[in-house]
Amino acid sequence: MAEETSEENQEPLMMRDFQGDYLDVASIPFLAKILDKQGDKMIFFADKVLKFTSTGKMKKRILLVTDSAVYMVDPDMGTIKRRISLAAVEKVSLSELSDNFCAIIIPTEYDILLASTRKTEIVNMLTEATKTTSNFELEVYISNSFEYNAAADVVKEIIFEEVEGGVKTKFLRK
Repeated sequence: MAEETSEENQEPLMMRDFQGDYLDVASIPFLAKILDKQGDKMIFFADKVLKFTSTGKMKKRILLVTDSAVYMVDPDMGTIKRRISLAAVEKVSLSELSDNFCAIIIPTEYDILLASTRKTEIVNMLTEATKTTSNFELEVYISNSFEYNAAADVVKEIIFEEVEGGVKTKFLRK
């Protein structure tokens, strides 16, 4: 008997239901204070992620996506490390593979490369936040290699390759 596959049963990558706030931001005083001070009204996404520095080091951060900005917060110090207006975000780049990497591309500054098991949700929530707060449609670039500005003067290419047992990731300085 031939195996049948129905496209109706396959949920599109960007159409899943998501929780959004995995940290319960309202219950974390320093995060609630940051958002209140900045005037943010709505949280689209909040979770712990790994951010990659321009030298390739990983730093633990809290990623917040709100109705007006993307925040990178140091969870140990409770301080904003970076606040990017949603209007400054041009696109999000990610691979087709299960590698957990995505890059938030900000043409006026350096980009953010991060790793999270919730990369699909991050992309979805950034797209939703942008659409909700402006008429801008955030570009989502899906490819198994893409470039990002790791610093003002450092461009890197990240290449993903499916290998037995997982995904191989290579970083190349351009």
